[in-house]
Amino acid sequence: MEKTHTRPTVLALWLVIAGAVGLWAAFELTLEKLAVLADPDHMAACDFSVVIQCGANLSSEQGAVFGFPNPLIGLIGWMAPLVVGVAILSGARFAKWFWALFAGGMTFAFGFVIWLIWQSIFILGTLCPWCMVTWVVTIPSFFAVILHTVRIGAIPLPRGVRTFANTLMGWMPLIVTVAFVTIAVIAELRLNLLDMFF
Repeated sequence: MEKTHTRPTVLALWLVIAGAVGLWAAFELTLEKLAVLADPDHMAACDFSVVIQCGANLSSEQGAVFGFPNPLIGLIGWMAPLVVGVAILSGARFAKWFWALFAGGMTFAFGFVIWLIWQSIFILGTLCPWCMVTWVVTIPSFFAVILHTVRIGAIPLPRGVRTFANTLMGWMPLIVTVAFVTIAVIAELRLNLLDMFF
């Protein structure tokens, strides 16, 4: 079983933080969903305005894509980065096939989040605070895991691509910032968020 040769400590620390934050957001959304199920007139604690709210998202079709509330996906899914991060910090070294599978899972999470962002901004016309917390940890986690997986050769790509991925790891803050700014600009153009404050 071929193992990777370096221990990505910084990535591991991020996965632990992201996993904990993602679980926290999913837990809060699950509590809100349970409260709404118990009392249909319940106003979620994260409902701040017509635009900034969780209620519309939780009660929408998009809020239960697979037939059950999306936060349950988060409660299960965020355990993976948390466990992987803790395992690496504890000295575990994973085989390249494991990193490839893990990258596949992160790619699904990233794609799902992008779809939810689109639905939230363009269809529902709302921004769910706890959902946005999930976006904030999913997007950098995806980029970090994909770049790490490429640079260690877990995804069979030419050496030049692996070297480029290694270089891009140093640009992660900029890459993530550009992604966040892009989402913010799209949300502003669609929802006129600044009008709420000025």
